[in-house]
Amino acid sequence: MASRKPDIAIVGGTGDLGSGLAYQLARAGYKITIGSRSADKAHRAAQALLEDAPGTCIGAAANPDAAAGAEVVIMTVPFASHGQTIDSVRDSVQGKIFVDTTAPLVPPKVMRVQLPPGGSAAKAAQERLGNDVRVVSAFQNIAAAHLRGDLSENACDVLVCGNDPEARQVVIELAQDIGLTAWHAGVIDNSVVPEALTSILIFLNKKYRLDGAGIRITGAEKS
Repeated sequence: MASRKPDIAIVGGTGDLGSGLAYQLARAGYKITIGSRSADKAHRAAQALLEDAPGTCIGAAANPDAAAGAEVVIMTVPFASHGQTIDSVRDSVQGKIFVDTTAPLVPPKVMRVQLPPGGSAAKAAQERLGNDVRVVSAFQNIAAAHLRGDLSENACDVLVCGNDPEARQVVIELAQDIGLTAWHAGVIDNSVVPEALTSILIFLNKKYRLDGAGIRITGAEKS
């Protein structure tokens, strides 16, 4: 990534995952725009974040406007809103990096893997947005609650999938800047693994009463 930090929009950024990523990235020095279907809701969320992270740069706009003003767009919406949200920002994300954090959870059976036709949500996003958008899949396996605290205590490794290695590297560096370890995990087709793993982690949380289970990649020496 270049030394200048890219401006980031978080589409659907008013939920737990979106606001958590916004909080961490803003504290790491990124200019953040919170997006929502409602500009008013986005502004309320941004104001709440600024109270928690004073001195950071966090703005707000409706989803298409937020995406239009950013270089990297991160989408953090429930699977039920996946296609509709992509359609609303399609024109605004052409030529950009688009990070899809979606896990295809289908209530009420969220502990059961239920992958969409075609294999994964991120692959569907790539097909829906077209080849001029560099879709990267990441952040499905980190518990949103951990993103509002010290990530060094609750670090979850991040698997990063996408067809463009340079775009994957940008997202890996975003994760590293907020204290997470991230790994190149191959092409967008491989996103089926972290997406499906989310349901397993939810099951583990319930079965073993864990506080936001995550994953770690073993075998590498700590730096």
